[in-house]
Amino acid sequence: MIPSSGGVFEVTVDGELLFSKKAQDRFPDHAEIFREIDDRR
Repeated sequence: MIPSSGGVFEVTVDGELLFSKKAQDRFPDHAEIFREIDDRR
């Protein structure tokens, strides 16, 4: 976890961006994040 401010919410794995709230203008659901992680294995 890397804290930030200004409403930024991003999920990265090994430096690769999986989700950006700023780009998508929404929060992801849990299943969406787990699916993205599984797809990269």
